[in-house]
Amino acid sequence: MNRIISPRMESVRFYGGLLAIAACIAFFPWSSHGASSADTGSVISWSLIVIGLAGGLALFLYGMEKMSQGLKKSAGNKIRAILGALTKNRLLALGIGAFVTMVIQSSSATTVMLVSFVQAELISFGRSMAVILGANIGTTVTAQMVAFKLTDYALLIIALGFGARFFSQRKQVKAAGDIVLGFGILFFGMKIMSDAMSPLRDYPAFLQALEGLENPLFGVAAGALFTALVQSSSASTGVVIVLAQQGLLSLSGGIAVILGANIGTCVTAGLASIGTGREAKRVALAHVVFNIGGVLLFVFWIPEFADLMKDLSGSLNLGVARQIANAHTCFNICAALLFLPFTGVLVRLINLLLPDVSQPQSMLPQVWYLDKAMITTPPLALELAQAEIARMVKLLNRMHQALIRPIFSEEEQPDKIFPQLTRLEGVQMREKKLLFLEHEVRNYLLQVSGQELDERQANEATGMIAVLDNMHQMNEVLMRSIYPIIEEKKGVASDFSGEGKVELIEYHTKIGKQLSRLEELVTTKRLSMAQKLEIRKERYVGLDNRYRRRHLARLLEERPEALETHRFHMELMDGMRQLNIYVAEMARILLSYGFVVGEKGESQKEPDDLKSKEEEK
Repeated sequence: MNRIISPRMESVRFYGGLLAIAACIAFFPWSSHGASSADTGSVISWSLIVIGLAGGLALFLYGMEKMSQGLKKSAGNKIRAILGALTKNRLLALGIGAFVTMVIQSSSATTVMLVSFVQAELISFGRSMAVILGANIGTTVTAQMVAFKLTDYALLIIALGFGARFFSQRKQVKAAGDIVLGFGILFFGMKIMSDAMSPLRDYPAFLQALEGLENPLFGVAAGALFTALVQSSSASTGVVIVLAQQGLLSLSGGIAVILGANIGTCVTAGLASIGTGREAKRVALAHVVFNIGGVLLFVFWIPEFADLMKDLSGSLNLGVARQIANAHTCFNICAALLFLPFTGVLVRLINLLLPDVSQPQSMLPQVWYLDKAMITTPPLALELAQAEIARMVKLLNRMHQALIRPIFSEEEQPDKIFPQLTRLEGVQMREKKLLFLEHEVRNYLLQVSGQELDERQANEATGMIAVLDNMHQMNEVLMRSIYPIIEEKKGVASDFSGEGKVELIEYHTKIGKQLSRLEELVTTKRLSMAQKLEIRKERYVGLDNRYRRRHLARLLEERPEALETHRFHMELMDGMRQLNIYVAEMARILLSYGFVVGEKGESQKEPDDLKSKEEEK
């Protein structure tokens, strides 16, 4: 279940990346050639320079993706756990944002995740503010890594990563191999970019253009534009450091471009917020406010900032590339610490800029939480699927609540949420939503299952698909067993007995509470809630038996209303009994697949002997 994409296809993708590297090794004119052309004054081959820059940048980004995949496999569930542990402690949230971004190698991706999580109501907007600041710190780790002059050892690093990836069968070793392999490919891409640009060291027009970056406004604009185009501030950082290593870019110019990259990276989060709710748009706006605000605080004293970095690096004899990386880290840490005490004020400011608006709920089927951008990060994608399933449980509960009154009264009542509809029209509308969501969530989970999943993630995905199957059956009970009673009862003159009506309403209320508990279980994943569902299930089975005996006693008394409504009474009891069983079964599924967590946060799984006993039943 944890691989929908075949191993053969995965191999094609993996070896395709290696083939691209081999092609670059075989066909790219290496630095010796580039240097000689510059020294002899021959005409610069712009086509080779463009090809080298494009290919090197592609390998740089591919290496980052490969390294990120390995980190996600190693720390994916930790990301999920720490995001779930967000508290009002701002420093903790700041550290979480930095750690998550360090793992996934993109502050934009972290902000996109926050947009999705706030949209799914898994994280409040206020809590996300410090995480955004931390994300800007986390993205500086990439700059620190690429500032190391390891390009000469890139092929050796690639060989080591490939060896771990290819010869080991252990998932953790393979994940470590992906990290090392991506690290090597990243530096190999930098080497190709560096060699491609070496002929430009003596080209006056290019040097003059780079001197223009000394102007802070030009430098910031160039960094913002390039980052917005490639949608990766790390790529901008890599290019800047390559230029600095070649002696083509000064410290002041590099700082200006990196400041601009902080603005350009806002584009991705802005695009992700299109079509989302108000809270998610506020996350994207907060990202913009933080990044632009930080740049405005530093842009007017870039020369002084550069002198400070030189003074701090003087005793260590660090090169310009390392100084740029340090300036990048120092800028983001200082900006985060400056903004952190004022996150409450900024929340109020952004709420003023984007106030709440009354938006009518749509009657059309649509997903609220699923985000295809998160599919490649399975731990977080599973959280979004869980939020959508909780919404489906809420829809089921509303259908269940709406069906009881029309059974006892022919008077048309408006739907509670959509008063322009009758209760029965509201039930039909929600059934369409439910069937649509079942299809969408199932497909989403199958796509997530096509990624590299560990055992826990694969179990959770499988468990949620099994939950969807049970929800489908609950929908069938509501619409094929209980719903038809409404029309059929209209042809019967007698009503339920007073005692029978009270019992049916009471039992109906109990089942509604079970559905509410199931929604809470899917949202919180608390073991205590799963246990409560099982206890209540047994209690309500006993209540069901007691009500049936009372009803049969009334039949034996030959009370006419009990006789005429007997079939409807029993069908209602049967339907609600099935709902009770399905709810408890869903709780058992979630528990057996490791979806439910205990008080200390560890996954709780049913013992194998308990599962075998259930299967025997």
